[in-house]
Amino acid sequence: MRLSRMPEPFPSMPRGLRLLLLCCSMLVPAAARAQAHGQAADEAEAIEAMESQIARIQEQQVELQKDLAAMRRELAQHRARVFGSRPAAPRGTAQPATLARNAAAPPPPIHPARLPSDVPPPTIGGDTPTYAAVIGQRDEDLVNRVAENNVGPHSRGSAGAQAAGALGDHGVFHVGPLTVILGGYFDTSAVLENRHVASGTFNYWQALPFPQSGNYHQNNFEGSPRYSRFSILARGNIDSHTTLSGFVETDFGAGAETTNPYESNAYVPRLRQAYLGYDDTRDGDHLLVGQAWSLLTPGRAGIIARQESLPETIESSMLAGQTWTRQWQARYVHEMLHHRLWFGLSIENPATLYDTTGFTNNNGSVPLPGGGTATIGSNGTGLTEFTTNYSDEIAPDVIGKVAWDPSWGHYEAEGVVRFPHDRVFANGAGHNNTAIAGGGGASAVLPIIPHTLEIHLAGLAGVGIGRYGSVLLPDVTLSRQGKPKPLPDAQATAGLIAHPTQQIDLYGYYGMQRSGRDYFSSGGAAYGYGNPLSSNAGCAVEMSPLACTASIRSVQEFTVGAWWRFLRGRYGTLEVGTQLAYSRVQTWRAIGGAPATGISQIFFDFRYLPFQ
Repeated sequence: MRLSRMPEPFPSMPRGLRLLLLCCSMLVPAAARAQAHGQAADEAEAIEAMESQIARIQEQQVELQKDLAAMRRELAQHRARVFGSRPAAPRGTAQPATLARNAAAPPPPIHPARLPSDVPPPTIGGDTPTYAAVIGQRDEDLVNRVAENNVGPHSRGSAGAQAAGALGDHGVFHVGPLTVILGGYFDTSAVLENRHVASGTFNYWQALPFPQSGNYHQNNFEGSPRYSRFSILARGNIDSHTTLSGFVETDFGAGAETTNPYESNAYVPRLRQAYLGYDDTRDGDHLLVGQAWSLLTPGRAGIIARQESLPETIESSMLAGQTWTRQWQARYVHEMLHHRLWFGLSIENPATLYDTTGFTNNNGSVPLPGGGTATIGSNGTGLTEFTTNYSDEIAPDVIGKVAWDPSWGHYEAEGVVRFPHDRVFANGAGHNNTAIAGGGGASAVLPIIPHTLEIHLAGLAGVGIGRYGSVLLPDVTLSRQGKPKPLPDAQATAGLIAHPTQQIDLYGYYGMQRSGRDYFSSGGAAYGYGNPLSSNAGCAVEMSPLACTASIRSVQEFTVGAWWRFLRGRYGTLEVGTQLAYSRVQTWRAIGGAPATGISQIFFDFRYLPFQ
């Protein structure tokens, strides 16, 4: 059987052309498949590159936010000036100027702008940081709002802010719903002076030697890192307008019984501040309980903890005439009129400095010249210092303050009532004695050139208030019957502070504290403070065997200085400071005249602020 041949397609087409078409039909699909495979590989590589770029951008975002934080203060000032010309917002809405620097650089586009108290706790352990976690380092330590007064809160890098207890811009982290913020600095300071006073960079004016002492005729140099300071704040949000916080601050300014400068220089930690706070920014109520700067200490913005107006000086005693204490207190503050008017009331730990010139003081037991004994206190026992006399106290000091923040400047008026107390036993019977003491004062911060040049003024006057001044002049002396007799006292400071650049601070201060006198004489002996029958005969002669009572009438200090922040970045701030100071002590006239003494000093300081 013969098979028939199939007819060829396209019989008229040349055989070579038909072979070429067959090859093309096989090669074109293969090339298409290869091209598709190459495109897929390119796309995978491009996706991988984009993912790597996104990861790098996320890493850079954190670094950029840190860099932007350095610009936020300047932006806040510009925004405050813009909003300052507009009507005040209704109560309960965000104000243009806030102590938390809420008028600041906007957040990244992916995050809505929020007040620190409005943001939920940030996610812990996520790859992408939240706005609260990155930017909150300038917001979350302070939540109280203030009105724009062209003074504003402290610049955190300034020495005045550091003295008040400013926290850092870095060192912010979260533990569950809590925000934890670190503060403080490493400090090494030194003083060169033309008198030998063994107090380092702390000026103890009552110990200034007179020519009678060999220390008057000797220079002295001393350096120490003991005023390095560290602090921590923990804060939690109850809701969008209410917060709880706790703050503690310490340095190494205390000296133990074994402390000496010969080998170990083992200075010990001391408690500077430790308190808890409750803040309600909607209703304007603020509570503080614990050890903090006294309500009598001048401030610069509202009545707010860590916003006290303190000198920029290196000397750890700050300035003669500066009004301050750090002590236990229970304080209530209420604000109104859109953060412009503040009222504060505080009960604070009492303590009384007694002058017992002419008397014999045996551990707080003082024999009286007419017979009998006055008990004014007792040396410490248990966990208190056994060489320190703790005065008898019947009630806390009561302090009130009003602060006003108009559009220009910050102004305060304050008052204090105290109750010095002792017990007298005479003629077979004992009775308690309580005196009423106190005084009033005022302070102001005047922004001559806002945020560049300021004048600081403060003063306090009254009776029995000597311990509230840096010089620590006595509060009371004893009467003939052993009753507390409050002594008149006045303390005042004036300062000019300039910030010509963000790296340089300049300052000049004058401070003074004066004491009145109260005295009596009995049996030819002189008793009391400033008695003209006491003896100053030996004060002016070196190694004189004669007495030098030298009851201080006044102390004055003149000082100028500067700080230079010469290295600053994400690693912190390194700054150097120097200060020139001259102090003059004058005494009440007595037998032998009214001797005076003085001291000239130059201070040096290096500080590393790792959280600024």
